[in-house]
Amino acid sequence: MEKLTQLFGRSIRFAYHCFDRIVIRGYLSTLSRPENIVYFFRTIKQVDCISKETLRQRTDQYLSWVAAYTQNHEIPLVWAEKDVRKKDDLAPLRTRMQREGRTGVYYVLKSMEQGPSFRIVTPKFPTEDPAWRKIVPQRSRYTHLYFYLIDDVLGPFAMRIGAYLPFYATYYLNGHDIIAPMLAAEGVQFSMKDNAFVSVADPVALQAAADRIDPHRIQERLDYWTFMLGPKFAQHERDNMDLRRYYFISQIEHAQNIIFKRNHPIHSIFERSCDLGLARITTHRIANIFGWRITKRTQGKHQVVLDQMDHGHHVLRAYSKNAFVKQYEKDNTFLRIETCSNNLKDFRQKKALEHLPEVAEKLQAVNDRFADAQAENLNVEMDYPLLEKLAKPCRLKSQRMAGIRLENDRIIRLLEVLMHSSSHLGGQNAANIYRAVLAAHQLTPEQYTRNQLAYDLRKLRAHGLIERPGNRYVYALSDYGRKAAAMLVIVRNRILRPIAGSLFVRSPKPSLKPNSKLQAQYRRTTRSFDDLIALLKAA
Repeated sequence: MEKLTQLFGRSIRFAYHCFDRIVIRGYLSTLSRPENIVYFFRTIKQVDCISKETLRQRTDQYLSWVAAYTQNHEIPLVWAEKDVRKKDDLAPLRTRMQREGRTGVYYVLKSMEQGPSFRIVTPKFPTEDPAWRKIVPQRSRYTHLYFYLIDDVLGPFAMRIGAYLPFYATYYLNGHDIIAPMLAAEGVQFSMKDNAFVSVADPVALQAAADRIDPHRIQERLDYWTFMLGPKFAQHERDNMDLRRYYFISQIEHAQNIIFKRNHPIHSIFERSCDLGLARITTHRIANIFGWRITKRTQGKHQVVLDQMDHGHHVLRAYSKNAFVKQYEKDNTFLRIETCSNNLKDFRQKKALEHLPEVAEKLQAVNDRFADAQAENLNVEMDYPLLEKLAKPCRLKSQRMAGIRLENDRIIRLLEVLMHSSSHLGGQNAANIYRAVLAAHQLTPEQYTRNQLAYDLRKLRAHGLIERPGNRYVYALSDYGRKAAAMLVIVRNRILRPIAGSLFVRSPKPSLKPNSKLQAQYRRTTRSFDDLIALLKAA
């Protein structure tokens, strides 16, 4: 992240990192297994035969309590409509409660969804116990209740509770909503837009509040609201059975937010980041960003895509295993880099809620590596002294090596492959590099031999673009070589190749004219030079 901050430091107002979306699941461990269901009903509730009606009775009691609760407190209780998001409809209710300083439930939504449940199976053959039934766990469709509420610590969040045993609960929180009450309590003035801080009086206090998010405090508030709004258990049931909920992280996002002083550089930076990211972030680079090794047994997709969420709203995503890192601009106000994990085992992290600080540190490291990769690509300018230096011959020990020029196809191809494989921390040997060059550029061994590769590697090493880590027979780009390689490859592929492959002397027909800003600008420049030459001749 430091490289990106140094690159655009003058244009950045402030930057901070914190949790964004946090999805937490809470489950009753003692009611999640069939044997515990039998113990609960036959031993505690004194029910001889467990039937479907027995389980249904607990559901009906809870739904009746929810209906009475919403009616007594004048809270809307409606069924969810298909393909309709309630976020915009609930915003006025949430804003009014926040303005009035009230907390509690302001909306309840009912929805039919898939969830864990139990099925009662009658034995096919007679048994010694006529009341014996087999309880089988399954997934089925039943009513889920969404409670939209405001808490004085967690801010606005949603809680989903399944109305059927084992009464799974899911909590949807946002880190920005947790930080806002902290800043308000400290008297720090701030302004939020959607789920981001766009202005703050003290950025240091903002980051300090983000670092103070306490998982134990979150668990206390979740326990409170689950006890108030969740399924009800009698005191003797709680005394004879452990009915505490255990919480684990189901999905989590950690965001790095960069707020700029002006709006106009944000779109240009993001557009160029997408252009370079799609071309330069390969599978090996993705593995380096996430900090793990990709093998043939690694599951999940490993790719970089550009998604269009809404009109004019694009998101650059890099997927690997069950996680992805995304970058996008929002409302021409800030640039965000965000890492999302759907399974913390990929990062060798524990899912329990108390391990939230370790998860934050791990995901922020992914954001930093992604930002550094983007900064290396963006920090490429036309360095003419560097081109001039590379074009001059040099010596490697007693051997005189030729210079490196933009028209040298072999060198540019080799640099491009070395850039893509730069995530190998220990470097690559010549055999792997040779196979990568042939595969990437569809060459045959006759078109590019091993001797030519050995000569090209010596030339790059003589100019200081590559090095041999640990004096081993492996090669990797140096810090100087990464910048030089990015500049040479981008200038060659993005500027010289389109110019050389275009017909600029005559303007093409309107029906055949390509939609290219570069060619249009080049034609305008050519006409200007023609006019200038004509004026000089006339003079």
